[in-house]
Amino acid sequence: MKIARFDHEGTIGWGFVEDSLIAVVGDSAPPLIEALALDSTQLRSIADGTTQDLSLNDVTLLAPVPCPPQFVGIGLNYADHAAETGIEEPANPQTFCFLPNAITHPGSPIQMPSSSKDVDWEVELAIVIGKPGKRIRRQDALQHVAGYTIVNDVSARDIQFSDGQWTRGKSLDTFKPMGPWITTVDELGAAKDLSIMLKLNDEVKQSSNTSQLIFDVAYLVHFLSQDITLQTGSVISTGTPGGVGFSRQPPEFLKPGDVVHLEIEGIGTLANPVVR
Repeated sequence: MKIARFDHEGTIGWGFVEDSLIAVVGDSAPPLIEALALDSTQLRSIADGTTQDLSLNDVTLLAPVPCPPQFVGIGLNYADHAAETGIEEPANPQTFCFLPNAITHPGSPIQMPSSSKDVDWEVELAIVIGKPGKRIRRQDALQHVAGYTIVNDVSARDIQFSDGQWTRGKSLDTFKPMGPWITTVDELGAAKDLSIMLKLNDEVKQSSNTSQLIFDVAYLVHFLSQDITLQTGSVISTGTPGGVGFSRQPPEFLKPGDVVHLEIEGIGTLANPVVR
């Protein structure tokens, strides 16, 4: 199943996407953040009870998790990205946090700040936590995953590198486009063999596969939960493959007028324009 948040004529709702339609849940259904903790049978029951369909052309898609209780990034988690940066593959996941003000919607503009000239792109598979848990065993990890979405980990490299840590440079307003929806775990399983791609103005910049993850979905959920209780609706952005702008020769960065398209197999496409 694919679960989306949307705005229809000023009313925000959520529902289930199928082809070009979205089946809208009624007022009796739980809020989306609560529904993420339900299993596939319970979600299917909600979907079967919908009575209104809207065309995707008639709604504005919103970031599926607008304010996650935890928003975690993973660094250097693809072998090709570690290689292009010249950094040795990490022995453990490299973790940092994003601030929720950075989240923006499918189609909404990425705003170039006056404080940075080196704004970069990063396509990432993101895990959305369902059932909360702590000290989750690796073999049980998928029981705590609601599904997956796409995150563009837009990064102000000059700020990121000058600060010496990554939170501010990756958390500027509009720097975390998310969407277009959540594809549930029963459809994608462990997300182990999905093509992942980013195009800038129709030119492919990143092209890889989630099979190249150094630390896979199950391990990341296991690792993070050892001393942190993962909460329903938390988002873990699993890292980016090779092809980012700052590692190119010469380096390339986003500029006003660009359009960034991200695509992950089984999820869909997330596209955002870049403005000053």
